[in-house]
Amino acid sequence: MDTIWLTGAEWLAVLRIGLGLWWLESWRHKDKKTWFEGGGITWAADIAAKHRWTPVRSGFDVVVKPRPKTMAYVVVYAELALGLGLVLGLLTPVALVGGLLLNALYFTLMIHDWAEQGQNSMMALISAVGLFGMSWQTWSLDSVLGWFR
Repeated sequence: MDTIWLTGAEWLAVLRIGLGLWWLESWRHKDKKTWFEGGGITWAADIAAKHRWTPVRSGFDVVVKPRPKTMAYVVVYAELALGLGLVLGLLTPVALVGGLLLNALYFTLMIHDWAEQGQNSMMALISAVGLFGMSWQTWSLDSVLGWFR
């Protein structure tokens, strides 16, 4: 593979780190106090209640609605963990799969809001490229530790 300036593995690392910074920004800009008091989950519950797909409505009612505080912490700290994992290149394949899942869940919940789909589509695409391109080979703690060869 011919590239300009960096090697292919280094470009994949740049993509991985950029995605990690994107997750960290998603974590940083959240109003944690409001989220932990249930604001984020209340907003999601309103969207889920109007969803045209019954499995989304019932799944939300069974998994998220009974435990709003726990789920708020899961979402917020998942974003932080994904961001740190990708920037540092620590447990990178786990972080990439976790990011794909989180984007897929959000994408499914927000299927009617096309303004939100661009970000999630791009994050999911970068996660897939990073995963199948093995973006942890360069500039990562996984590489230093010899993990995931």
